Amino acid sequence: MANNFPKNSPLNPTISEKLSSLFSEMHDDEINWLREHLNTLAQKAAAKASELLVLYGTESGNAESLAEQTAEKANKLGLKAKISNMADISLESLKKIDNLLVIVSTWGEGDPPESATEFHEAFMADSAPRMEQVNYSVLALGDTSYEHFCKTGKDFDTRLENLGGNRLFERKDCDVDFDDDFAEWADGALKAFSNILTVDTSSNAVSAPTKTAVKYSRKNPCQSALSERINLNGSGSAKETIHLELDLSDTGLTYQAGDSLAVQPKNSDQLVSTLLKTVQFDPSTNISIKDENYSLGEALKSVLDINTISIPFLTRYNAIANNETLAGLLEDEDKSNIQSYINGRDLIDVLTDYPVKDLSPQSLVDLLRKLPPRLYSIASSQKAHPDSVHLTVAVVSYETHGRKREGVCSTYLANRLDLDTEADVFVTPNKNFKLPENTDAPIIMVGPGTGIAPFRAFMQERKAIGAKGKNWLFFGDQHFITDFLYQAEWQAYQKEGLLSKIDLAFSRDQKEKVYVQDKMIANAKELYAWLESGAYFYVCGDASRMAHDVDKALHHIVQEQAKISEESAAEYVKTMKAEKRYLRDVY
Repeated sequence: MANNFPKNSPLNPTISEKLSSLFSEMHDDEINWLREHLNTLAQKAAAKASELLVLYGTESGNAESLAEQTAEKANKLGLKAKISNMADISLESLKKIDNLLVIVSTWGEGDPPESATEFHEAFMADSAPRMEQVNYSVLALGDTSYEHFCKTGKDFDTRLENLGGNRLFERKDCDVDFDDDFAEWADGALKAFSNILTVDTSSNAVSAPTKTAVKYSRKNPCQSALSERINLNGSGSAKETIHLELDLSDTGLTYQAGDSLAVQPKNSDQLVSTLLKTVQFDPSTNISIKDENYSLGEALKSVLDINTISIPFLTRYNAIANNETLAGLLEDEDKSNIQSYINGRDLIDVLTDYPVKDLSPQSLVDLLRKLPPRLYSIASSQKAHPDSVHLTVAVVSYETHGRKREGVCSTYLANRLDLDTEADVFVTPNKNFKLPENTDAPIIMVGPGTGIAPFRAFMQERKAIGAKGKNWLFFGDQHFITDFLYQAEWQAYQKEGLLSKIDLAFSRDQKEKVYVQDKMIANAKELYAWLESGAYFYVCGDASRMAHDVDKALHHIVQEQAKISEESAAEYVKTMKAEKRYLRDVY
């Protein structure tokens, strides 16, 4: 059979002969159908190649917000973009992606976000598929006050490269003040992808402006006045925990139970005064921060972080200090010594311990990052309190290295923000910590200390919507008499039947310390029965110890009550997470 394909055909001779033979046996209608089918496949392949996936992993909501902004920017440029949460995507589906932008935060000491843990583990495993077809770029979010700055983003960037991916635009590592870095990365990455993807210019048509709700953010915070402040601890308590109410009347700010409120604090006048005396600077001196002008005193009080020091900051600082002792600490491979120095110290300590000769106000300012907002789990439901938002805040105050130290935002809210005075706030949504859509589903809430906050919101929400599902609370603190936060409210909920069960763990009311995980184990049979009936299990509070101990207790209960192996119990809990029935808001 003669070969009907041209000599410059990319097909090898064997394939050409087979196809020529096949076509010679086909009727015209069969050839026409095949032509249309091949055109359809080609169009699908082209469409797939022109799609851009923005994949995010988030803890506090920042990565998700930036993913949405990136997709919006991409679509305005004529690129076909969509976003996906790492919690909702599989490695198998990622194999079908050709163009990828990754935006991911690092949590705690170098960990991935809670909702991205399973995807991260699978992606880093030896069984992960090759990614030669993927063009990618990564935006890493982090906090330079932690040793493993942006580690999760760096991990994804390196892993994509090792799996054969093509880094189309360099990774950008962002500190907590990420707006400018994000804009630079998004513009650069989208320009790089515009060079290889099909751009639909028809989508660039400018539509008529529509009236939308006010969108508050870090750059556009809501001014909300403090209307209520109550100390929740009784006389004689070793703690100070305050209940705060901020007025939302006429602001348009909205939130959902489970969300967090970001508060932009201000440094204390005393700390600023001590710092200025240490360096002998005039507070009225004019300085510049990213092309904006301030007096030095104003910048140190309201704009700059003068409390947090980190290895990256100390490295920048010693570039002008040239101190051999500090250099030795920074260069030591064992980072325990430099971490020991950092713990409990602030900028004043560094300036005192390692003074810089002829340090100028502008040089000092250039070393500092902006003062980041602090996030607090919201302690109210807007269905119950439409014109206010409530917080439960532990006030931090201690003495170390010869000076009294204070938590920046907790003492700002407790002592320096007067009643009826406005604070800058905005909501950070937490879609991974929400009540079940099925209002009949039972919920189990584990929230010692200020971890009680979102569960107060949950109860208000369930009461407001008439949810029929059972509610079980595990709460703990030091002493029943002085530290039972919102005691009257919980007892009222229990009396009216909304709170089905409550178990309390006051660690210092008896010789042997008792914690919430101990109460869980003591109620193992009933707790497992609730899980088997479809209960959602929530944990809020300290990540380093409490959340770990509660997780360990949960695994133990499942293994013991189901009479299964440790591995099977781990699979049971993993399934709960996949079904979004095991949810954590830990810090």
